[in-house]
Amino acid sequence: MANMVQALDATRCPLCGEANRCAMEIERETGQPQPPCWCMAMDFSRAPLERLPEALRGQACLCARCAAGAQGD
Repeated sequence: MANMVQALDATRCPLCGEANRCAMEIERETGQPQPPCWCMAMDFSRAPLERLPEALRGQACLCARCAAGAQGD
């Protein structure tokens, strides 16, 4: 599992693999100031976090679709 965490792309959703568009990660990578991230106003209560292995939690942002609990990924 440790290799999975090391190989994780912080710009992609760990649930579906789509771009998470995290402004905080974009700013960290580019050094360019970004507006507040969409996630700051998001309700994550419907996010299927139980599908995310414990070792991957807190390593990369979910995308807005997964954070909202959208099915189909």
